[in-house]
Amino acid sequence: MEGTVFTPALEGMKHVKSEEGEMLSKPFLDVCKQILPVIDKFGAAMALVKTDVGGNITRLENKYLSNPAEFQNLYNMVRVEVEAKKAEGSSSCTNGLLWLTRAMDFIVELFRNLMEHADWTMSQVCTEAYTKTLKKYHGWLASSTFTVAMKLAPDRKKFMDVVGEKGDINSDIEKFCATFTPLLQENHKFLASVGVDHMKA
Repeated sequence: MEGTVFTPALEGMKHVKSEEGEMLSKPFLDVCKQILPVIDKFGAAMALVKTDVGGNITRLENKYLSNPAEFQNLYNMVRVEVEAKKAEGSSSCTNGLLWLTRAMDFIVELFRNLMEHADWTMSQVCTEAYTKTLKKYHGWLASSTFTVAMKLAPDRKKFMDVVGEKGDINSDIEKFCATFTPLLQENHKFLASVGVDHMKA
């Protein structure tokens, strides 16, 4: 059986932690990259999210590549900035990881809504996910831009036909939500422990 659009990310999630249980930079960022083609399927509704996610992945990846040994563990990028009192800068890797994690929370919530609310339109699926995850961190402008974008969400049935043309899509969506959620929670827990999980846009 061929895999679904989620298969690469599901495979990748098996490798995001070291044997010692540390979150690894490259495997985690690779999983986020593998979500980009999924976000693509939403078209214009997710253009903002895709740009944001792509930019944050690039920022973190560049930091990792600057010293792969030092930054093999994802949280080391944050620790270095916290010690240098640079974590709260808008171009920091701390900020990048925070917003990348929040964007992934939104994607997970969106797919959870798709599975749990068969009667919702795609626009409702997206808006509810946004309200539950990103909205509280956005100012008025970002929030209104997002709300307009959500109205461009594709037709639910067409979307499911596109993402579900191969493999068991419902099963993979459930696995994706179940496997990715604890990893994202771990990021939040770490970011909270160094006092930066609350930062707003």
